[in-house]
Amino acid sequence: MTYSIEIKELKLSFGAVTVLEDLNLQVGQGEFLVLLGSSGCGKSTLLNCIAGLLDITDGEIHIQGHNVTWEEPSKRGIGMVFQSYALYPQMTVEGNLAFGLKNARMPKPEIAKRIKRASEILQIEPLLKRKPAALSGGQRQRVAIGRALVRDVDVFLFDEPLSNLDAKLRADLRVEIKRLHQTLKNTMIYVTHDQVEAMTLADRIAIMKNGQIMQLAPPSEVYNRPVNKYVAGFIGSPAMNFMEGQLDAGSSEFASAGGLSLSVNGYEFGSAPTSGPVWLGLRPEHVQAGKWAEGQPVQREALVDMVEPMGSDTQVWARVDGQEMRFRMDGQEKVDMGDRVPIGFDPARLSLFDKSTEIRL
Repeated sequence: MTYSIEIKELKLSFGAVTVLEDLNLQVGQGEFLVLLGSSGCGKSTLLNCIAGLLDITDGEIHIQGHNVTWEEPSKRGIGMVFQSYALYPQMTVEGNLAFGLKNARMPKPEIAKRIKRASEILQIEPLLKRKPAALSGGQRQRVAIGRALVRDVDVFLFDEPLSNLDAKLRADLRVEIKRLHQTLKNTMIYVTHDQVEAMTLADRIAIMKNGQIMQLAPPSEVYNRPVNKYVAGFIGSPAMNFMEGQLDAGSSEFASAGGLSLSVNGYEFGSAPTSGPVWLGLRPEHVQAGKWAEGQPVQREALVDMVEPMGSDTQVWARVDGQEMRFRMDGQEKVDMGDRVPIGFDPARLSLFDKSTEIRL
């Protein structure tokens, strides 16, 4: 496989504080990779290292087969889009798009050609004569993306480009960025803390914690087979239900501290199971409720504590055999606090994690 970006044994320290350590990453040609994690996990720091905005302590960074570890940002063949639009207020949109190309002493016909192509792709042709003050937030972000696009580079880096926008604009521009990638087929690395952006945009997701990559996999694998409890709890909204208990490998039975007992027959273990303390994880959307619970391998009754109507569905907080559990019901079904609702689920959709290491079993 041809790699567009290779990071080898990367380390970054600020004095005595190590932010990234022994980090390895390969990004395929034309891949859309999302760096996902909570604030302070090191995702933007890693992006800045790739861009050359931070000098690394140790390791190597290769872009398109060239070692660019100590190259200036302008020599790395990248285009970067920041969280803040960083547009020049005194210039028109056209002036902002042309600025970097003029500094590179590019011929005027080539500049005009690139601006025309970028403005067509991003649908900002009617805005070229406006200044940033006359643009909406979404339009400004399109211009910021266009400024990277006109450089005609192989790699694009996005540092939380949609976080300053309202919910509807985020959803609209998310679609535009995905369409942009499908059109250009360039390598893109995208930093976000929004799991919806990660799941919808990425070919692969790198989930980070404390400067380390916890899991690097396609969205479906991260969602269905999280490698540890942290990843399982980070991906999914509402978050995965967790229950602490004991696993009896011989009988394939799980017994929670609160008294819930169930069979885990059908769960796919990664290795031979051993008895001991575990965390059991179950996503709310994998719980079938009401009439849909019939026929499920595991069936219980839930006592409803709280209801959150969401329109298309209803999120229900309940207790099952003394354990707190969240699940979803159809938004048209009537359910109230204090109701008893039959629920069911398939053990094949469970996740089991070792209690001490929190690694998936």
